[in-house]
Amino acid sequence: MRPRRRAHRRHRARMSAIAHADAPAATLWNRTAGQLAQLYARGEATPEQALAAVLERLDAVNPRLNAVIALDLEGALAAAAASTRRWRAGTPLSPLDGIPVSVKDNILQAGLPATWGSRLYREFVPERDETPVARLRAGGAVLFGKTNVPEFTLQGYTDNLVFGPTRNPYDVALTPGGSSGGAVAAVAAGIGPLALGTDGGGSIRRPASHTGLVGFKPSRGLVPRAHGFPTILHDFEVAGPLARDVSDVVRMLRVIADDFAPTVLHRPLAILFAPTFAAAPVDPEIAASVAEAAGRFAALGHRVEVADPFLMAEPMLEIWPVVSQTALAWLMQGHPGFEHAISPSLLEMAAQGAARPATDYLGALNAIAAMGQDSAGLFETFDLILTPSAAALPWPATEPYPARIAGQAVGPRGHAVFTPFANVLGLPAVSLPARPSARGLPIGVQLVGAPRADALVLAAAAQYEAAGELDVPPS
Repeated sequence: MRPRRRAHRRHRARMSAIAHADAPAATLWNRTAGQLAQLYARGEATPEQALAAVLERLDAVNPRLNAVIALDLEGALAAAAASTRRWRAGTPLSPLDGIPVSVKDNILQAGLPATWGSRLYREFVPERDETPVARLRAGGAVLFGKTNVPEFTLQGYTDNLVFGPTRNPYDVALTPGGSSGGAVAAVAAGIGPLALGTDGGGSIRRPASHTGLVGFKPSRGLVPRAHGFPTILHDFEVAGPLARDVSDVVRMLRVIADDFAPTVLHRPLAILFAPTFAAAPVDPEIAASVAEAAGRFAALGHRVEVADPFLMAEPMLEIWPVVSQTALAWLMQGHPGFEHAISPSLLEMAAQGAARPATDYLGALNAIAAMGQDSAGLFETFDLILTPSAAALPWPATEPYPARIAGQAVGPRGHAVFTPFANVLGLPAVSLPARPSARGLPIGVQLVGAPRADALVLAAAAQYEAAGELDVPPS
């Protein structure tokens, strides 16, 4: 399905003319936000040219990927033109002024559809921006389109009954993961250098790991959210950046976050390396790659201690189904006749949630409190926890999860064991590219810090990034 568009063809023709004037705009789609800002400041490119290049790239690759599902050409054109005038006057509004940014489809952006991947919201067009979007817009970012999600962002791959599956730029037969699958596919393929995503159980970090990107889940409350869809994952879900390097993640946080001040490392860190959680299977190539990443941190002078076994996150096996199922059941109470609109897997999840007693939910909250006490003690000894970002390599694009990992049968969350504990505890966490698989599929390594240690997590990530070349996004 092609993206919905809010502009006449004359706007596309105008953008094409801008793209071919004065600057090598054909290459601008592959630049980071930081690189674009430098070009703007030197007068070597304009936001209009960058937008034109990104839209031309979208036309070339999005039909195969299905990453972007709605466009605001008219609004993006106006924003890019205004930004060009500001840069020429030397008055940019923020570090993101003139930077093309996509927005995940479960985040409300005024004037564009917000379907949440469901036919229940297919005709919904919000009149007001959600808070992070409003901050991006106020900072001069060029918001050009919405990216695809699984229905209600409750699954770890990206497919739905409205727009169909999103595919991985590294291999279009495979999924980019989810629920920020459209966001990562767009950034990895050059459809904008930055995307605004959400992470309720790993939905930024795991897709980033499957597409060679940097994906950051902020601490609870660091990025304010208001005027959005109903909250269904308690306070686990946060909005955060997806980018091609750590500096671009920091660049977005400076615009959308409260009280965020980046830092650099001035001391060695104590890092707890958990190769797996309990006895969860991990793909052997992922295990080897993440062990190498742990070795890189040790080579940088940090103290890396192996935790085997790591049991703190084991209660997640019970917590996550309770919260996700009961949340969906609650949401469906406001949609009479939903049985005929949502996918069979979500219908089953809602039924399971409706059948649970309230005591299950209270038990989950108590288990979270106990995990929080354990983590507080752990962070008195260690600065960071290092794990794989995902237990499995990308799998076929239309399958909801890999049925086997390392030769063992697993359930729907087998690939996702490493990420949810950071959500339920409100911890900052980042996924960084590690050495890819033998066939070139991306692999991610996760760093998790104490509450509000966002700057420390990103400083360690930047040091790791600087110590080795990142993979070039696929062309």
